[in-house]
Amino acid sequence: MSKREEALTNEGEIAADYLEELLDIADLDGDIDTFNEGGRAHVSIITDSDALVGKDGEVLDALQELARLAVMTETGHRSRLMLDVAGYRDKQRSMLQDMAADAISDVQENGEPVRLTPMNPYQRKIVHDAVAAAGLVSESEGEEPNRRVVVLPKA
Repeated sequence: MSKREEALTNEGEIAADYLEELLDIADLDGDIDTFNEGGRAHVSIITDSDALVGKDGEVLDALQELARLAVMTETGHRSRLMLDVAGYRDKQRSMLQDMAADAISDVQENGEPVRLTPMNPYQRKIVHDAVAAAGLVSESEGEEPNRRVVVLPKA
């Protein structure tokens, strides 16, 4: 295992321990799984409850920040750790990829740019990746929190 892999595994373990304590304090059920993928530590809380997801993933995003802070406090390094709860991010990724596929089809059929609804940086990255994989170009426009992806026709 490389030093980088070891560091990511350590990040995941620190975050998992922190989140386990949080679940105990809040008296919530959930199993925690960790893995490394794409140069990031990933932690999943497997639960049937969406209490830790919140409206539009707001609680999940806050928990992810807290877990990243716990890792930074312990290691002294900033973490890009990803947290998922109840499969929320996986479902969201699938929905965003479907949205991107629809936009790509529209652009290919009509030759006109397609502007998508405002998204956070994580969501925009998923769409940009899907557009690039389809051989088209996309860009972000606007200011947060109204920044959106525009899918462009081939030049």
